[in-house]
Amino acid sequence: MQTVEPADYRDLALPSSPAVSPGGERVAFVRTVPSDDESYESTVYVAPVGGDEPEQFTLTEGQDSAPTWSPSGDRLAFASTRGEDDDRQQLWVMDTDGGEARQVTSVVGGVDSLTWSPDGDRVAFLQQVTQQDREADRDREVDPEYDEEEPDPRVIDRTVYRAGTQYMDGRRSHVYVADLADDSVRRLTTGDVDHVGVDWVDGETLYYSRKVGDDPDDSLTFEILEQDLETGTETTLTTDTGWGAQVRTTGDGRVAYFHTPKERTTLRQTEVRVYDPASDETYTPTAGLDRTMAYEADVRWGADEERLYFPTPEGGSVVLRRVRWDEGESSDDTTIVAGSGMHLTDFDVGRDVAAFVASEWDHPGDLFLSTPGGGEGTRCTRLNADYLEDRAVCQPEELAFENPDGDEIQGWLLTPPDVDPDRSYPLVVEVHGGPHVMWSPSDTMWHEFQSLAAAGYCVFFCNPRGSAGYGEAFMAAIERDWGAVTSADVLAGVETVCARDGVDADEVFLTGGSFGGYMTAWLAAHSDRFRATVAQRGVYDLLGFYGSTDVAYKLVEGDFGALPWEDPEFLWEHSPAAHAADIDAPTLVLHAENDFRVPVDGAEMLFRFLRRTGTPTRFVRYPREGHELSRSGEPAHVVDRIERIQRWFDGYSDHREVPPALERDRDAGLSAGEDDEE
Repeated sequence: MQTVEPADYRDLALPSSPAVSPGGERVAFVRTVPSDDESYESTVYVAPVGGDEPEQFTLTEGQDSAPTWSPSGDRLAFASTRGEDDDRQQLWVMDTDGGEARQVTSVVGGVDSLTWSPDGDRVAFLQQVTQQDREADRDREVDPEYDEEEPDPRVIDRTVYRAGTQYMDGRRSHVYVADLADDSVRRLTTGDVDHVGVDWVDGETLYYSRKVGDDPDDSLTFEILEQDLETGTETTLTTDTGWGAQVRTTGDGRVAYFHTPKERTTLRQTEVRVYDPASDETYTPTAGLDRTMAYEADVRWGADEERLYFPTPEGGSVVLRRVRWDEGESSDDTTIVAGSGMHLTDFDVGRDVAAFVASEWDHPGDLFLSTPGGGEGTRCTRLNADYLEDRAVCQPEELAFENPDGDEIQGWLLTPPDVDPDRSYPLVVEVHGGPHVMWSPSDTMWHEFQSLAAAGYCVFFCNPRGSAGYGEAFMAAIERDWGAVTSADVLAGVETVCARDGVDADEVFLTGGSFGGYMTAWLAAHSDRFRATVAQRGVYDLLGFYGSTDVAYKLVEGDFGALPWEDPEFLWEHSPAAHAADIDAPTLVLHAENDFRVPVDGAEMLFRFLRRTGTPTRFVRYPREGHELSRSGEPAHVVDRIERIQRWFDGYSDHREVPPALERDRDAGLSAGEDDEE
C-alpha cells in the first residue's frame, strides 16, 4: 500500500457546518478541498438522512459557507464569494428543489452569522463596516465598481486593531436584516462597538450581544440586547463576562450563551448560561460539569427548547453533550450524546436527528448522524474513501504515564506503517498549542502525524498539564509557569516512550506550534534530550507578544498574573528568547508573516539570537499566512511546512543518509524544489 505523504494534503476533502433541515430528512454541509497551490473550493452538499449518497447542491464557484435552512425547508441560504474579486461573502438563497441560486446582498462588508426570521421572509446577519461605509450606504448596497483603498498611512486608535490576517481599519461588526421580497438591507445597529451573535425570537424581535466598557476591545464584559424591529427600541436584557456571546434564543425569549469568569479568565473554564426574561433569572446548567467548552464551540437548543447541546473536550475526545436548561447550580446531569472516541468539530440538532462533523484515527473527517438522545453515530459520508483505500494509516496507541508529581498524563504513540520489530526508529515529539486546548488521536494534525510516521518516525504527543478536557485544576496547573510545568510532563512522556523497544532513545526530535512553539524553544534551552527542533509560530518573548498580539495578550494577564510595565523581569525570565544562548540543538524557525495572533517579531528575535550565539538555524517565513497556517493555510504552504519539518529532522538522524538541510540546496528534497538530492 502507499503511505501518507505531505503532498497528499492537496487530495484531502473536509466537511464542516452541518445543518439539519426542519423536517429532519436532510443535512446540508460544506465540503472543502484544495483547488490549487493557493486556494480552496468550498461547496454546499446535501445528504439524505436515509442513507443515500450526498449530492452537490451549489456550483463549484468561489467559496460557500454557513448553509442555513429556511423555517419551512423550501430554501437554503448560504454565504458565498462567487462573482467577487476578493474574499467578501454575500448572501445567496436557493430553492431546495433545484434551480439557480439568487444573490440577495451586495454589501461592502460581506455577511456572517446568517439566521432566518420565523416567517421565512428575512435573513439577519452581521457585517464588518466603517463609519464611512455607513454614511455612504455601502453597507446596504455597494456599487460593483467600488474599490476600497488601502489606508496609507494606517492610523490606529484601538487597543485591538488587527485579527486573523487583516487589519480592522475602523471596521466594526453590526447587525442587518435582508428582506427577501425586494432584496433590501436594513441597518439595525450603529456605533463604535462590535456586535457578536444575532438570533430571532419572533418575527419582530431580535437578540444580539456586544462588548461594553470604557474600552470594549479590552473588555470581557458584554451585554445581550433585544431590539423591537417595529419601533427600533433597543433594551438590555442581561450583562455578563466572557470572550463573546453567540446568542441562541427560544420562542418565549430565553437566551443561551457562554460565560467565563472575569478574574484570571484564561485559567477558568467556560460555562453555558441561560437568561430567562420572564423570571429575570440566570441559570448555569453546566455548573456541576468540570469541563470547559470546546475550541470555537457553539451552543444550540434542541427542538423542544428544553435541552441545550454543546461540545466539550473529554480526555482525548471532543464530545457532544446535552443538559436541561433550568438545572440548578449543583447539577452534574449532562449526558454525552455523540462523539466518544472522536474529535467532534461542529454539529446541529433537529427534532429527530443530530448531525455532527468528526474525525477518527483512520480518517481526517466525515459527517455523522445520531439521535438527539444519544446513540452510536452513523457515518453519513466517506469523503476520502478513494484516497484512503490504498493508504496505510497508522493507528495511535494510547498511553498513560505519570509526571514527577504523580499526576496521570494521557498521550499517544504512532509507529511507522509495517513497523519492523527488529528495528528501532527515531522519535518526533509534538507539543500542542493553546495552551488550554486538547489533542486527540484524530484531530486537525491527522495529516501531519501520519506523514511523519510514514516517513519512518515514531510520533509521540500528549496532553500535559494546562490542557483542557481534564478539569479546571488540571488546566490551571501551569499558572505563572508555562515552561517548567509543561516540560516535566512532556519529558516524563518522552522517557516512557524511549524505554520501549523499537524507539531509538538517542534520536529524539521536537516540534510544536504556538504554545507548542514556546515549549519547543523552552525545552531546547532547558534540556539536552533533543537532537534537533522545529519551533513553529511560537511565543518567544512574552513582553513583545503582549504588545503585538490581538486579544491573546489576555493570556499574559490571566496565566501569568503579570503586566509588562509592572513585572518585566518576571516575564522576560519566562520567555524562551531569554534562554536562547542555552539552545544547542539545531533549530528551524517557521512563522507566518501575517500572523496577528503570534506576530512574527518574536520569531525574528529567536532566529537572531540563535544566529548570534552560533546555533545551527534557519528561518522560513510564509507570506500571506496567518496563525492558522498549519490548519488552513495555502495548500502549497501547508505541504511545504510538513516537508521542511521532516527534512530538518532527516538531516540530523543517523537513520537517514542525507546531509543537514543547511548543507543542501534550500529547496532540495521538497516537492516544490527543482533539485532533489534524495
